[in-house]
Amino acid sequence: MSAPSGLATFRDSNGLWANHRVEDVATPEAWHRNPQLVLDFYNQRRAQACAAEPNAGHRALADLERRYEVVVITQNVDNLHERAGSSRVIHLHGELTKVRSTADESLVYDIGAKPIQLGDKCERGSQLRPHIVWFGEAVPLIEDAADELRDAAKVLVVGTSLQVYPAAGLVSYAPAAAEKVHADLHTAHCPFGFRALPGSVEATLPALVREWLA
Repeated sequence: MSAPSGLATFRDSNGLWANHRVEDVATPEAWHRNPQLVLDFYNQRRAQACAAEPNAGHRALADLERRYEVVVITQNVDNLHERAGSSRVIHLHGELTKVRSTADESLVYDIGAKPIQLGDKCERGSQLRPHIVWFGEAVPLIEDAADELRDAAKVLVVGTSLQVYPAAGLVSYAPAAAEKVHADLHTAHCPFGFRALPGSVEATLPALVREWLA
C-alpha cells in the first residue's frame, strides 16, 4: 500500500530490510542481543515514513468515508492512512511514530519523527522500545480486526502477499455475502471468493472507489 509513496516493503526486498536480516532487527531476540542496532534501524524507518506522503490509494480509501463506515486494518506501521484522512485505522503490527515501555506495555507515547536513543526511559524508568509487533510476538489487535470483518458489506484486501500470519488469516472472516476485492500488483494468489484487481494501487483504488461511490 505504501510502496508507491517510496517506502520499501519486506517482501519486495528479498527478505531484507535496509540490508538487514529480519532476525537481526525485528525480533525480541534481536532487541536483547543488540538494542542499538534495532533502534538505529527503526529510527531510519521512522524518518523515512514521516518524510513520505500519502499516495492516491491512501486518499481513495479516505474518500470512501464520504458514504461508508470504513475501517482500515493494516499491517503497515507508517501513518499514511491517517495523514490521508482515514479516521479509523487498526495497526496490527504497531506504529512507527509511537514508543512503549519495556516494563509496562500499556505505557505508550507519541514521538512523531523523533529518534529513540538508548537511555530514553518511560516514567517508570525502563528503556523505551519501538511500538512495533515483532516476529514471535502476539498481535494484540487481531481479534478487534476479526470483529470488524465479520459484519462487513465490502471487503477490500490491498497490497499484501497474504503470507504473514495471523494477519493473512483475516480473509477467512469475510462474510460470504460481502463484495470482496483483492487489489495488488500480483493477484496470482487471490483468495477464494474475491475479485482480482491487478495493478498499482495508485491507479486501481481511485477507480474502484469512484465505482463504489457512483
